[in-house]
Formats: sequence, structure tokens, C-alpha cells
Amino acid sequence: MMKNRLFLLLSLALILSLTACSDDDPSTISEPTPEVPQEPEPNPEPNPEPSPTLRLLKGEVIGSEWSVDYSNNSKSNQINTKINVFDGNFNTYFASYERSGTWVGLDLGEKYIIKKIGYSPRITQKHRVQLAIIEGANKSDFSDALPLYLIKKEGVEYEMNYAEVNCSRGFRYVRYVSPNDVRCNLAELEFYGIKGEGDDSQLYQVTNLPTLVINTTGAQDITSKENEIPSLVYIISENGTKLFSAENTGVRGRGNASWQFPKKPYRLKFNSKQQLLDAPAKAKKWTLVNNYGDKTLMRNILAFEISRRMQMHYVPYCRPVDVILNGEYRGCYQLCDQVEVNKNRINITEMEPEDIQMPQLSGGYHVEIDSYAWGEKSYFVSNRGVPVTIKSPDEDDIVKQQREYITDYFNKMESAVFANNYADELEGYRKYLNLESFLRYFMVEELCGNPDTFWSVHMTKDRNSEQFVVGPAWDFDIAFDNEKRAYPTDKYNDFLYTTYVNIASETVRQMANVIVKQDVEARKQLVKMWKKARMEQGIDVASLLNYIDQTAQLLNESQALNFLRWKILNQKVHENPQAAGSYEGELKVLKNYITKRVPKLDVLIGE
Repeated sequence: MMKNRLFLLLSLALILSLTACSDDDPSTISEPTPEVPQEPEPNPEPNPEPSPTLRLLKGEVIGSEWSVDYSNNSKSNQINTKINVFDGNFNTYFASYERSGTWVGLDLGEKYIIKKIGYSPRITQKHRVQLAIIEGANKSDFSDALPLYLIKKEGVEYEMNYAEVNCSRGFRYVRYVSPNDVRCNLAELEFYGIKGEGDDSQLYQVTNLPTLVINTTGAQDITSKENEIPSLVYIISENGTKLFSAENTGVRGRGNASWQFPKKPYRLKFNSKQQLLDAPAKAKKWTLVNNYGDKTLMRNILAFEISRRMQMHYVPYCRPVDVILNGEYRGCYQLCDQVEVNKNRINITEMEPEDIQMPQLSGGYHVEIDSYAWGEKSYFVSNRGVPVTIKSPDEDDIVKQQREYITDYFNKMESAVFANNYADELEGYRKYLNLESFLRYFMVEELCGNPDTFWSVHMTKDRNSEQFVVGPAWDFDIAFDNEKRAYPTDKYNDFLYTTYVNIASETVRQMANVIVKQDVEARKQLVKMWKKARMEQGIDVASLLNYIDQTAQLLNESQALNFLRWKILNQKVHENPQAAGSYEGELKVLKNYITKRVPKLDVLIGE
């Protein structure tokens, strides 16, 4: 038994010895399986910056000073105050004491890019948020304000009405500007945004039309045609991706009859020459035509297109725009050239006060046969009683020798029309009047049915030229069957100018008679020019109706807002012969006129 135990111990020792050798002796170690080279693991992506958090913004409540106490219609700072629009209670509201030009908002303390707004109307007053404008600014007086949103529909009561904001600029001050004549009457207001300066890569445009913003000094209303108010003017275009900005722009009223309308026309005068939108001219002065009595909002646009097709020497530039004045939507306007001397407007020599010797004294002059001439500072009355305003040189620059020269030259032209040899090619009126320009003007005015054809006539005389050139055609708000005394134009069996319409002087009508009715060769030229226009220049019914449809489509969104602001579709305003009751009805009047007028002129001119 002892032997057996000894054998076992020896065997165990041998096994342990062999095991030790296998661990230490390389000859007894099997080759390891080679490792496959591994691609190094890429460095992990850095943690992305967390997205800025859109949050409800808080700040100091700011706004119009006084609220109204409806119990006695008195000023208050205790009842219906601006703090109510931030209290989370739909049953309280802010009602301003003033009926218009009032607002409520927040000083956020620093700049935020506004991404969303919320609002709720006063209970029972859901329509009063329509046309309210949300603005952002970085000056506490909002003199640099830009629109963030325009509310186009009635609000929903007892809930927040939310809207996304598409504007990339950061603002410290934000506000809700009340529509006209509604005292704010707002229950709740919210702003959501992210902190940041932002940029101007994307701004808010009210409709597909460019948005023109005027912020006057001290938010003054424009009440004068003489006194300019320094203003900051913006034009936002190209779907909000382009911004024009001009500080210290002088803005005043303009126009004659149109200045009397509730929707006012304006003139802009920049400190330096500017080329606006796609206009050809670079100039200081521009006009905003209001088109109050023209409910199609396109009579001037159509007349200018007809002028282009008639190949007039100069056709004023115009572009429809939406206008915001001191935070209030004012409607659809036309941004137009100022009719003045400029190489891309009236392209004649611009005179200096020292131009008092020939040939410098011979031009250039811009005058207007003008029924309002007696109200101007620089005008004369011809030997036969025609009132003429001298537009250029203007009233501040013209000197005595220049005034005497152009007065005398106009009288020579006038006398030649009534002379016995009026038709003489060399010594008759053609010596002083460019006949072709007169005939083009005549065709445009008669086709458009403008009762103001000879109420106002622009004419120019350039240096070293013996002839007055007629044009441009301008002011067609009562044309195209939109004047009650001439309506309907189709009832006349003669040219419109021969009827009892607006005319600066009977002399002007008689001058037209000499040229159009008595001068045989001039009449032949008129017939030839009309036929060419009909055959080659797009003066046909189908083409003009198509242009009306295209323009109506362009104006569609803006016209709807315009007639929310100016509720006149059911009213006769200015010289309206009728009120169609809808925008579509007004377009039908325009189309019916064109359909009848073109063939009527085929007859009248062809006789």
C-alpha cells in the first residue's frame, strides 16, 4: 500500500513538471493565431450645439399711455389697461383712449428673433384684430420698426390665435399696433423667440407685392403737401429677401383732387438719388399714387401699358406696393416716377440759372397745360388763355430770361396752330409742335377714355430743338368709364375730347380740332399710326383683356386687404358713375369698356 501511494506521488510530480515546461519552453508553445489588423475607430462626432430653445418671452409692458373707462368714456390708467393683455385672462382686455395710432407691447431687455406670436381678441370684438400689425424695433420709439406680421382674418375668442413669424432680424422691442379706429380692444398677446442679433436674410412681406414702410419722426401723421416730415423708409421685396432702407427721407402729401380723399397720396424725397426696385431711373423724388376712386387699382397701370404699346417717348414707371405708415396698414398704392427731368424719365437738358444766352436759353423746359396752374408759384397764361405751369426749371431755380423765353415760345406755337398757314410743313404749327408725339398722346387718351385728356397735358422742349414734344400721359383714375359725366363713353359718336369734359381752356379743344379734324395730312397720319398700332403693337381687345387678367392676379391678395381698410366697394366715391359692389364687378366694368372702345375708335379714326 505504501508502494502504491509512493507511485501516485511520483506520477503527480511528473505531471506537474511537464505542465511547467509547457508554459515556459517555447518549443512546447503552439503558434498563436495572428490578429487581423483593425481599422482605427473614428473619433466620435463632437456633441452638436443644442438648438436654441423657443420660449415665451417676458419683458416690461409698454404701450399707449391711456386706456378708456367705458363707464364715462374718460381717460384711465386703472381700467382696461395694457397690462391686461399679458395677464392670461381672456375676459380682460386693453382698450386705448385714442381710437387710432395706439399700441401695446414689450421691452424684452435684449434682442430676440421672434418666431411665433399669439393673440386673442376682446370678447365680442373678434373682427377688431383684422389689419393689426405686429412690429419689431431696436429703438424704443419704434422709429426703426419693421413689420413681423399682419393679421388678415378675424380672431377666435377665448383662445390664443397663433401665427409663425418669418423674420430673421433680432429685436428688443415688440408691439401690436391697433388697426384704425378700434382702440386696440385686445385680450391677450404673446411673443415667442430665441435670443440673438439675427440678420436681414429674411424679412416679412405683407403680400406678393413689395411692402413699403414709412416711419415718420415722432410718428407724425402726414397732413401737409408743403411740409416734409423726415422719415425712415423701407422697401421689402423679392419675397422678403431684399431690403432697401433710407433714413431722413422727406415725406409729404401730393396731388390735387386726390389729396382730399381719406386714403392720401404721398411724395418721397430721398437725400440722394435712389433706384427703387426695378425702376430705370435713379432719382431723389418718387410718388405714391393712392388710386382711391379707382377700385380696380389698375387704371394707371393699364394706361401706362397702352402708352408703351403706343410707343410714346417716355412712360412713367409704376409698381404696385403695400404701404405701412407708422405701423398702420394704409392699403395698395402705386410707387411711381415723379414726372420730372431725368435721363431715365423726361430725358432733356437740365437747365442752370446761368443759362440765359442762346443756345443754352433754348432748353430744356418741361411745362404742363394745367387747370390747377393758378395755384402754382411758377406759371403763365398764354395769349389765348391757356394756363401753363412751368415744371422745369423749377420755381426755385428759374430766372426771368428763362420764364420770358418759354412763355414767348408757347405763344408762338399756339399762334401757329390758329394761323392761316397752320398746315404748312415748314411754317405752320409743325415747326413748333412735334406732330407724331401729339398723335400718340391723342390715341392713348382717347383709347383710355380719359376725361382729363386736355385738363392736364405735359410737354417738353429740349435745347437746340424747335418743337414741343407732348407727353408723358399721366393720371387715369377717372378714365375707362369711371367718370359720371362722361359715362358711358360708348354713347358718344365723336371723340371724347369734343364733349363736355374737363378741359383747361376752350383754346386747347380748338387746337385739337385743328390738328385732328381740319389738317388733312395730320388726319392721314393719325389713321396710319392707328392701323399700325392695331396690327403690330398689341392694341387689340384680346391682348388688353389678357393684360387686365394678369394684373388682377398680381393685385389679388393686396386688393382684398385694401378694401378691408377702405370699405368703399359699395359706395360711389370721387367721380364714380356706379359702385359694382365687388372687385370682380369693377374689373368687369373695365373689361366691358375695352371690349367696346377699341372697335369704336376703329370707326372714329377711320372716318
